[in-house]
Amino acid sequence: MTGILLALVVITACLMLAFSPRPPLRGDQPVSTAWYDRDGRLLRLDLAGDDRFRLATRLRELPPALINATLLQEDRFFHSHPGVNPLSLIRAVFETYIRRSRPVGGSTITMQLVRLRDDLETRSIPGKLTQIWRALVLERHYSKAEILQAYLNRVPYGGNIEGIDAAALIYFNREPHELALPQIMTLVVIPQNPAKRSPLQADSSHLNNARQRLFERYAAAYDLSGQTAALMQMPLVVHGRDALPFAAPHFINGIETTGAPRIRTTLDRKQQQILERQMHYFIRRNRRLGLDNAAAMLVHAPDMEIRALVGSGDFFNAGIDGQVDATAALRSPGSTLKSFVYALALEQGLIHPGSLLDDSPTSYAEYRPANFDTRFMGPIPADEALQLSRNVPAIALATKLADPDLYTFLQDAGLALPHDQSHYGLSLVVGGAEVSMRKLVILYAMLANGGRLSQLRATRDTPERPARQMLSPESAYMTLKMLERPFQPDVTPFSTRTQTVPVYWKTGTSSGMRDAWTVGVFGPYVLAVWVGHFDGRRNPALVGSQTAAPLFFDIVHAVSGHETLTDRVQAAIDQLNITRIALCRNAVPSAQQADCAAPAETLFIAGKSPIAPAIPTHSLKIVSPAEGVRYALPQQTADVQQLPLEAKYDRQNHPLFWFAGQQLIGTSDHGQPLFWTPRPGVHVIRVLDTEGNSDVATIRVIASH
Repeated sequence: MTGILLALVVITACLMLAFSPRPPLRGDQPVSTAWYDRDGRLLRLDLAGDDRFRLATRLRELPPALINATLLQEDRFFHSHPGVNPLSLIRAVFETYIRRSRPVGGSTITMQLVRLRDDLETRSIPGKLTQIWRALVLERHYSKAEILQAYLNRVPYGGNIEGIDAAALIYFNREPHELALPQIMTLVVIPQNPAKRSPLQADSSHLNNARQRLFERYAAAYDLSGQTAALMQMPLVVHGRDALPFAAPHFINGIETTGAPRIRTTLDRKQQQILERQMHYFIRRNRRLGLDNAAAMLVHAPDMEIRALVGSGDFFNAGIDGQVDATAALRSPGSTLKSFVYALALEQGLIHPGSLLDDSPTSYAEYRPANFDTRFMGPIPADEALQLSRNVPAIALATKLADPDLYTFLQDAGLALPHDQSHYGLSLVVGGAEVSMRKLVILYAMLANGGRLSQLRATRDTPERPARQMLSPESAYMTLKMLERPFQPDVTPFSTRTQTVPVYWKTGTSSGMRDAWTVGVFGPYVLAVWVGHFDGRRNPALVGSQTAAPLFFDIVHAVSGHETLTDRVQAAIDQLNITRIALCRNAVPSAQQADCAAPAETLFIAGKSPIAPAIPTHSLKIVSPAEGVRYALPQQTADVQQLPLEAKYDRQNHPLFWFAGQQLIGTSDHGQPLFWTPRPGVHVIRVLDTEGNSDVATIRVIASH
């Protein structure tokens, strides 16, 4: 009868096991996120949602030595039992409850996984029976490899560290597959007594004794050499949670997570350190000027990968709101958008780089644009007007743009300007709309990529989106060439190193001197730099060419010293429909004028660049003072106007603007002289009409007695 009952119990248990539902293997446990640079080095390890360090790894990614040592330490018969080892249980009961010598564990790896997963109290008989049953159920539904993998991902390693992956990263700053044998022996013995065997304990005797016992068994089982035994005697370098890296915080915080436990970013660790180091030097050098905050980002244009990003002067400085990311903040871009006015003008055949533009006083209804230096330069070539960031020519060009105009172009490029075009008006050209650094970088990368607009990539597994052709390759190329100029030490005094590749760059200063910018292209990179204050307060030092440009070029030179760069812009010229042509003084191709006395050269897009002069030509000739004449003026009071300025002009009712060098002297009406008291010296007198026609005379003035 007893045998029958026992058989029924066994059959019932087998049926229950056979028809048991499939339980979860891991349980509903959140995992940490590990962030890596482009070379696979750890940047940051975030806590899981329950404030534990816990990662998921696959068994095939673990070294065989770690798996073998784990089985030797925890469950030698793991591959031969059904989840429960009866002999181990009997031995545990005998030693613990009959001999009462010392507590002996009889749990298999599967049983330990059940206890960890379900948080079971297994010191009571009901708890132990529950653990045994659930272990049998797990073995019924999962393979040995799946169970061992789940165990190694869940086993405790001291404090809030769970799983072999997190333990390897925290204690040894290595991935599990990079662990050496002494490190493996250390990690394998911790779970049996995490409190006493923690590598961070001051008393390491418990840990050392346990790892030595395991090593001796491991050496006997796998016939290790004496060299390996000597390796076990070497000092073990152990790190703690406080030593975890916390690199590029603005960059990582700006990435939208997908829930993946490991994220391989595009960040280049060395270039990130370059940006951080140059930022530190810059702020330390300029703190006396009240400059305590800046931001920069470096993007590899061919694949649009963010290689380095610093969002503030100091992430941990609450006084400057250091955790705010200036690369994502909306700020006035100053004159950095002017490049795209010229790009569109090139695209629409309005100008070529040598076209003469008018930098003279003008008005648009109630709006009278002025230049940053409050001066006017008269006729000026387009490339020079862009490099010198003259407001008046850029605004005049913007009024002539057709479809698209600047507003439409920026909207199409993804800037998502919050107001309609009438809200910005012509102020859009000089920084009247707020733009983020990231959007600026995308725009300049579009120029570097032959007019193709692509989005930024922050992770290696981010799929590349199809690029959109916003400009022709010719217009993009010519815009960058117009921005090419050498570094001027008098403008940016802190860098004196030689440039290794051409730099195509543009500065910007916001209204009220609240934001200073420099953005440009060098080699395969696009670099943007911002200097300012998050609270938007004014600072006279915030001028793009004097503040942001020094930091920009310090970074350029540091990156150039780190790697060999090749100029991608000039390399594209052979595939473009661009030629060089000779120009006369008024920017008409010299073939159109037989009397071209001083030809220059400019880039020209065949079939698109304008043949006619950019400024209509009318007869304008200075008659007083006469070219090359020396004038001796008597010394009189300063308010007496002694030298008449007169010009012969074929248009009536058009004012004339008179300049001495770059200084505006005044305005005269048709047929009327303008009187001027010059100082002794050589003077270049220039007259200009409202359409850019001009004439020049050079005179020498001496004082008579």
